[in-house]
Amino acid sequence: MNYRLIAIQIGDLLKYDSTVNDINRAAQSVFNFRYEKFPNDSITSTRAQLIHDWILSLAKQEMNNTDRNKKLTQFLDLIVPESCKECTEKILKQAGVVTQTENESSRDFSARNFHPEIHKHCSRLYSQGNYFHAVFEAAKVYNKKVQEKAQSNNDGQSLMMEAWTTNGVLKITACKTETDKNVQEGIKFLSAGLMQAMRNPTAHEPALDWPISKEDCLDMLSFISYLFRQLDRVVYYNGSK
Repeated sequence: MNYRLIAIQIGDLLKYDSTVNDINRAAQSVFNFRYEKFPNDSITSTRAQLIHDWILSLAKQEMNNTDRNKKLTQFLDLIVPESCKECTEKILKQAGVVTQTENESSRDFSARNFHPEIHKHCSRLYSQGNYFHAVFEAAKVYNKKVQEKAQSNNDGQSLMMEAWTTNGVLKITACKTETDKNVQEGIKFLSAGLMQAMRNPTAHEPALDWPISKEDCLDMLSFISYLFRQLDRVVYYNGSK
């Protein structure tokens, strides 16, 4: 990890958004050492220099990288205003520091045991906090996979209503008993609902006008993951053959 680069960039980022007292109070509540001075002629702000010195002092402490990074993120959480958090996380990521928030986010995603298609197409978008686009991508991929299995050029809701019906070509039951037919029709309506409620809004609305929270994103991806698993069970059946 390039702590010198972090110290310079974070100091420059926060030189107008923090006070000397705030910086020292935050550092003393997290660190159990005194800071050293690391003169740098390119730094002209007292606050930027102080942040720089605290971070480089942390870099000199004898501890493993995980503990050091945890201390760093705790310190920054106390002094970084909400308006600067995204830039701060970008600086840390570019320097090779994985933040606690990223670790927790990764655990939340992994804990869901999503279908492989969700992992393949959505994990990076989710880890970047692009929840809107993660859901959109999952819905698009599901639509495409249904088209391929149904050998159909239809799209969206009409595709689902045709392919998954009891008289359609995609079968997950024998469609003989009432229960068979209910399950088959249920998957049809769930798939059509995915297109209507999730894919269409994300396809036609700007992300800023149609925000999706982290929790909703995980729930939506779980729903789409379930549909992918049903699609894995499908038998293609064309009654005319």
